Amino acid sequence: MSDNIPDPAFWERLNAVINVVNEQCSAAAPNEVGSSTMYAAARFNAFILAKTTGSAENMKLERERALAYFTGQFRLMLESNLDDFTENFVDYMKPTPK
Repeated sequence: MSDNIPDPAFWERLNAVINVVNEQCSAAAPNEVGSSTMYAAARFNAFILAKTTGSAENMKLERERALAYFTGQFRLMLESNLDDFTENFVDYMKPTPK
């Protein structure tokens, strides 16, 4: 994410996806759900590149720049979330009441 503060719609979309992923963890191992989620994000980002470039030729021209952008953004987001979970481990990982 950039230094910009996301708007409320960003958080609504994010929470909607996380809710679906959390539901799927009741029927599959979290690492399996994580793999599916990461693949879905990659697939959707490929769609974004296709949509914004308009042709296979333009996609090929923008491929390396897109890879650098998306992998760089993922790394920043993952670093931020790892830091957040490390700092809030006890609160985030406490058992949920049934």
